[in-house]
Amino acid sequence: MSYIALLASRVAPIGVGVAMALVTIPVPASADAPSPLYALVDAAAQRLETAQPVAASKWTTGGSISDPARETQVIDSVTAAARERDVDADYVRRVFRDQIDATVGVEYAYFSGWKLDPASAPTTAPDLSNSRSAIDGYNRTMVNEIAAQRNSLHSPACTNDLEAARAAVVADRALDDLYQRGLTFATRSYCG
Repeated sequence: MSYIALLASRVAPIGVGVAMALVTIPVPASADAPSPLYALVDAAAQRLETAQPVAASKWTTGGSISDPARETQVIDSVTAAARERDVDADYVRRVFRDQIDATVGVEYAYFSGWKLDPASAPTTAPDLSNSRSAIDGYNRTMVNEIAAQRNSLHSPACTNDLEAARAAVVADRALDDLYQRGLTFATRSYCG
């Protein structure tokens, strides 16, 4: 179970968004990082971990998991930020499409679990705006890391660096199988 999911199961549902915003595991200093891609992959994992409170909010309000308007807003925002940083906007679009699809997949997994075990379903949830604010922050971090690591992302060592970063993030955040699969999908387009 991921640290955030574990925390979410122990914190009153209304406080999950606040707890999620306050609880982070420090990113290792660059000299200590197992890969130049660690900070990027860690931000992707943190963004993915917002799936639980977002799903809870959608569940309790009867909202749909699919939110094309919000997805378009996110893609437009990150591609604009990429252009400002002189980063290939099409690359950033692909990366974030994968990130969004991974997050949606995790949200569906939560919905499925709650549907099959109604007693485990949330009855209250944090305000969706708190989660979206956190997501926007992770998006900015990810675009900044893509810009900072553009050489690593397009180098022959990228695949090995990405595997090392994923393994370290999975260990550091104690990601369960669902989040590991989500992280693998979210990061699948990082290496050209």
